[in-house]
Amino acid sequence: MIKTALLSYGMSGKVFHAPFLEMHPGFELTGSWERSKKLIQQDYPNVKSYASLEELLADDVELVIVNTPVDTHFEYAKKVLEAGKHALVEKAFTTTVAEAEELSALAKEKGLKLAVFQNRRWDSDLKTVKQVLDENLLGDIVEAEFRFDRYNPVLSPKAWKESANPGAGVLLDLGPHLIDQAVYLFGFPDAVFADIRQLRENSIVDDDFSILLYYPDKRVKLHAGFFVREGVPAYALHGRKGSFLKQRGDIQEDVLKTGHKPNLADWGTEPEDKCGLLHCEKNGEVLRKNIPTQQGNYYSLFDGLHKSITENTKEPVTADDGIRVMKIINAAQQSSKERKVIELKE
Repeated sequence: MIKTALLSYGMSGKVFHAPFLEMHPGFELTGSWERSKKLIQQDYPNVKSYASLEELLADDVELVIVNTPVDTHFEYAKKVLEAGKHALVEKAFTTTVAEAEELSALAKEKGLKLAVFQNRRWDSDLKTVKQVLDENLLGDIVEAEFRFDRYNPVLSPKAWKESANPGAGVLLDLGPHLIDQAVYLFGFPDAVFADIRQLRENSIVDDDFSILLYYPDKRVKLHAGFFVREGVPAYALHGRKGSFLKQRGDIQEDVLKTGHKPNLADWGTEPEDKCGLLHCEKNGEVLRKNIPTQQGNYYSLFDGLHKSITENTKEPVTADDGIRVMKIINAAQQSSKERKVIELKE
């Protein structure tokens, strides 16, 4: 049983972390650092509400989940590692490449596990896209587009999301999901071009981006924004043998927000009308059909992390993965500012 503590019990702690820690037989949730509102004991009466980070780190805790605002990730994760605890850090991993590299080096020096919470690798839609690619149903990919679109022109009531701090803005919020998925599927790109904008009224942080990732044999486009009222496919992949289109359909977040607890049976099962469309040629026959969606399950991330700690295997999403994402994010920021293509080195 790995004793695990959270650094906050807001939406991410309540929705994305605590239910899976409770569900997994290999974790024991010890509690959460709570600054003002004391809420965790309403849901988990037997855990602790820590008054400070120092109190939490002094306790008999083995793993700490750093799920605070992005601009605090580096500071808190560093303290966690220095205290001899394993760390799971929310996205975005850090705000700069240098911070990510320093955390990675510290974890290696201490012999600790450091993982990044890129849970959307285990979304039902992304798992289905990976299945299509693994089965080579499209042939060599020449173009792909991943989108995380919403219609929400109103500023967030969460002040830290709308203030001019290094961790604010949609590039650091939704960008890590899309970038991580692209690198997970296609590897690290050669170069990046980006256009990052502020579109909402009175916004002082970026709320729209378009990123183009350059590969020798393909181009991958990434987009997120708040002014897409009529959605287009979240995943559009085009290869030399065909295309696959898939709208965003993973239901886990919405179900978790209603208070439902995860399971290993039918959890993360999308409605059938969210199936992706495959149009390709196989064995000389042209096929145009719906592809059943894979079952999504964030449990797999926690299970992989448990095995990583107890069996000394690779983390499900490594610090090196986090560094790669930060390299692309920082390059995208430079590209948008200078209006030019930025070369990348892994």
